[in-house]
Amino acid sequence: MPQSARTYATLKSDMAEFINLSRIVLYPEVFSLNPDEFREQASMYRMRALLMDILSSIYGGGAECEKAADGLFAKLGDIRATLETDIQAAYEGDPAAKSREEIMLAYPAFEAISTFRVAHELYTLGVPLLPRMMTEHAHSLTGIDIHPGATIGRYFFIDHGTGVVIGETTVIGEHVKLYQGVTLGARSFEVGRDGALVKGNKRHPNIGNNVVIYAGATILGGGVYIGDNCVIGGNVWLTQSVEAGKTVVAAHAEITTR
Repeated sequence: MPQSARTYATLKSDMAEFINLSRIVLYPEVFSLNPDEFREQASMYRMRALLMDILSSIYGGGAECEKAADGLFAKLGDIRATLETDIQAAYEGDPAAKSREEIMLAYPAFEAISTFRVAHELYTLGVPLLPRMMTEHAHSLTGIDIHPGATIGRYFFIDHGTGVVIGETTVIGEHVKLYQGVTLGARSFEVGRDGALVKGNKRHPNIGNNVVIYAGATILGGGVYIGDNCVIGGNVWLTQSVEAGKTVVAAHAEITTR
C-alpha cells in the first residue's frame, strides 16, 4: 500500500490521468486535442511510466509490476478491437445515436465500458487494487458500477446506464444490451466457520448471447443462467435460470415463450 501522505494525495489523480491517457492512446483521433500532432510512442511512453509510478506506489515496484505493465500494453490492440464492437452495438442499438464520436464523447456507457476494458486486463494480470479504483472512478462519473473482475463479451451496450451494477463473478456473453437500473448481483454470501465471508466463489449470474435486460431488472445468484436470445422485462426480480429464447414479463415475472 502507499507509504506517504503525498502518495495518498496524488494516487487517485494519477489514476484518473492514466485512464485519460489510455483513451488518447486507444483513440487519438477522438480524444487527443491535437490529433495531427499526436505522437503515439511519446503518449504510450508517458502512459506506461505513469502506470509504473502508480503500481510502484501501491506494490513497491519490482518484476511483477513490470510484467503487469508489459501485459497490458500487449493487449491494447485487442482492447481497441473489442471497444469497436461496443461502439457499434451502441450505434446500432440506440436510434438517438448520430455518430460513433457522439457515443465516445457523450455516452456514459462508453466512459464506463472503456474504463472497464482496460481495468479488466489489469485485473486478470493479478493487479487487484488499481483496476478497482479505475472502475469506481468511472462509477462516480457515470452511475454505472462494473467490477473489473466481471467477464463481458463483445458488442456490449448499456443504454442510459444510471444505477447499473455488475458484480465481480458475472459472466456476460456477446450482443447483450442492458438498460438503466439493472443489477446483476449476488443472492447471498457464504460464511465460513470463523464467521467471515467466503471470498472468491461464484456469486453472480451468467448472461447468454443476444440478451436484452430492461430497466430495473434484478438478477441474483451464481447458479443463475439466462439463456441465449432471452428478454428480461423491466423491474423483474429473478433468482432462477431462464431457458434460451424465453421472455420474462415484468408484471408477473412470468416466463413465456418469446
